[in-house]
Amino acid sequence: MASAALPAHRIPVADYVVGIPAGDRALLARAITLVESANPDHARIAQAVLQELLPITGKAMRLGITGVPGVGKSTTIDQLGMNLIAEGRQVAVLAIDPTSKRTGGSILGDKTRMNSLSQERNAFIRPSPSSGTLGGVTRRTRETMVLVEAAGFDVIIVETVGVGQSEVAVSDMVDFFLVLLLAGGGDDLQGIKKGIIELADMIAINKADGDNIKRAESAANEYRGALQIFTPHGATWFPPVLTVSGRDNRGLSELWNKVVEHRKLMQSTGEFEHRRRTQAVAWMRDMLEERLMGALRTNSRVAVELPGIEAAVATGTLLPTLAVDRIMDLMPV
Repeated sequence: MASAALPAHRIPVADYVVGIPAGDRALLARAITLVESANPDHARIAQAVLQELLPITGKAMRLGITGVPGVGKSTTIDQLGMNLIAEGRQVAVLAIDPTSKRTGGSILGDKTRMNSLSQERNAFIRPSPSSGTLGGVTRRTRETMVLVEAAGFDVIIVETVGVGQSEVAVSDMVDFFLVLLLAGGGDDLQGIKKGIIELADMIAINKADGDNIKRAESAANEYRGALQIFTPHGATWFPPVLTVSGRDNRGLSELWNKVVEHRKLMQSTGEFEHRRRTQAVAWMRDMLEERLMGALRTNSRVAVELPGIEAAVATGTLLPTLAVDRIMDLMPV
């Protein structure tokens, strides 16, 4: 489509609406660029595109994967994605990159870390800077998911940086949340967090290969025991614990079978539809909070008074709660 050569904001909405479902990768990439833009004019175009595409979305498998740096997320996603493509699926990976709050820079190296998927025509990898938002989750991940679903990708994998509150944010936008862990050095439960376990739909002990297989199995048994002391977050699903090796493609078929089993079970009980509806409302609320904060920051009266209010809070002469009241009083009713 000739319009794909134009800047993203100058491409007609109709071209996006026709081109993205037809498989035009250039238009898909430009639409995501619009979604990620902080420019209000770009945002309006992006919202128009999303609204038109929304009716053809919602059928993809949405899988969130988290784990600390070094756990092997990218290697595992690369191999799992290749397995799924071999089954005839189309896989999109939304990799959330850590963005420096100080410099604003981000690594954006996921395509080089997923060597096989990056060369597949039935795969789409989009590294997105987190821009310092909650838990490292990019501000527009939900909107990007809509776009790649409209483009025909039936498996969407959201990879988080695995730090802070990213687990919570991603679990609120996917159907299945996988936590990747490693066997520890003699203390396999070290660092286990009740909050993460309550979010997990499955735990996988990665790098169960070579001399590490026995340690991985031992760690899995300890995590199975630990799960017994936590209340599962679903009435019909208890999170399984598997051992896998992304490097050796070991256990990934079983892992995916559990994802499929979970979806079928949730659909049969109505929990799947309830979860999707709840996530849509959460998306709306997040956007509302963002818009309200934006309106506050751009208010001229707030801009004049805010430095003085912040200085008073910093010096301890003004209670933070009273400071908030003063700021709110500056906003139009």
